[in-house]
Amino acid sequence: MSSTTQYYHHGRFRVKGGVIPDAVTAFRTYGSPDNPCVVFPTCYGAKLDSQLYMVGSDKILNPEKYFVVTFALFSNGESSSPSNTPAPYNGPYFPAVSYEDNIRAQYDVLTKHLGVREVFLVIGFSMGGQQAYYWPVVFPDFVKRYVAICGSARTSPHNQCFLEGLKATLSASRDFEDGHYKSTPERGLRAYGRVYAGWAYGQTWYRNYGHLYSGRYPDLNSFLREEWEESFAMNWDANDLLTLLETWKSGDISLVRDGGDLQRSLMSIKARGLIMPCKTDLYFPPEDSEFEVSHCQGSARLVVIDSFWGHMAGGGANVKDHEFIGRVVTKFMEE
Repeated sequence: MSSTTQYYHHGRFRVKGGVIPDAVTAFRTYGSPDNPCVVFPTCYGAKLDSQLYMVGSDKILNPEKYFVVTFALFSNGESSSPSNTPAPYNGPYFPAVSYEDNIRAQYDVLTKHLGVREVFLVIGFSMGGQQAYYWPVVFPDFVKRYVAICGSARTSPHNQCFLEGLKATLSASRDFEDGHYKSTPERGLRAYGRVYAGWAYGQTWYRNYGHLYSGRYPDLNSFLREEWEESFAMNWDANDLLTLLETWKSGDISLVRDGGDLQRSLMSIKARGLIMPCKTDLYFPPEDSEFEVSHCQGSARLVVIDSFWGHMAGGGANVKDHEFIGRVVTKFMEE
């Protein structure tokens, strides 16, 4: 299934760190706008093409039943980003962007351009899951349901520690040049990928030699080089990655209107929620989800993905986990 990427121009758009003079949100639509609207935003390291694992007539988000809108986060290289914004906000001068900024931009696309009056469901994985949490907080009367897969309402201190390690790995690289690089900082990006790989999967996955992919890779080093070094060094701009990382690191729905009181913010959510962490996720652990759901006053349900794939279990990385997620989400959508 394919769809043409569209670009919505917001004009001068205020964000957490200042302003983007001509902000652009990249998005795609699937299905008829007469059907219930489903919003499916990107996660970290994802482009709009990456969303296709969930969109299709035989997939979780069926365009024959739903009007599916996929959104690219600011700084993913498709929406406004350090890599595609002209001076004076290019590269390291690009302003910090919050999740709330992204949600406001997506809302404008839905209401001003697509004519959507209500969102039936927001669903997302990882950073997409955090956006799913944000939607019913920023626009409480606009969203009916949300699904957060391997995501959280607030980025925990341990999660932030992981992100700070990634940030230091890239920014300390000699070819990064404080963000003023003239060519791809390949050394830094390759190191970034190697560090990330240690967090993306559960320990059991590695112990069971999951990284060999049934003989595709002869050893760990080949896996790291082809799956992780290549992914970041060949496909991503370093400043884009770091700006997107800051959005992730600062995630906290309670800052929207509740002054940092997370319990109060969770209690105020009116939309029905489905929270799906993975049992072995190293940076969005199920313990965080258990705490959050316990304060949703019965409006959200917790379903743990019993997998050793770690964080990657939620992003379509393997058939078994993806089919499990599909069954649970489909039932939730049909209730």
